[in-house]
Amino acid sequence: QVQLVESGGGLVQAGGSLGLSCVASGRAFSNYVMAWFRQAPGKEREFVARITWSGGSTVYGNSVRGRFTISRDAAKNTVYLQLNSLKPEDTAVYYCAAGRLVGLQYTYDYWGQGAQVTVSS
Repeated sequence: QVQLVESGGGLVQAGGSLGLSCVASGRAFSNYVMAWFRQAPGKEREFVARITWSGGSTVYGNSVRGRFTISRDAAKNTVYLQLNSLKPEDTAVYYCAAGRLVGLQYTYDYWGQGAQVTVSS
């Protein structure tokens, strides 16, 4: 089956940057989209960013637009999330996911294990 393995989480000061990586294995993803979600303690899971595997078109959540950048390297089966200008409210567990458009809704079939990002004041 498909496996998504994340790396790059850690502790960073407010205003700093972090980079997350998500490596996919098991199959080709040309017809998939890749996305990042995050979840802070006591809060709902929040959409962060999405990118199409083949074309590279991107969509960002309102809370991160202009600060975070999603990208992918198809040859390496890897999707990245660059987190810039970090704020304490960005503290969360970040999950990568692979999904498909089913009807008018994206369905995410595979999920990474999560990476903790902590932003200190």
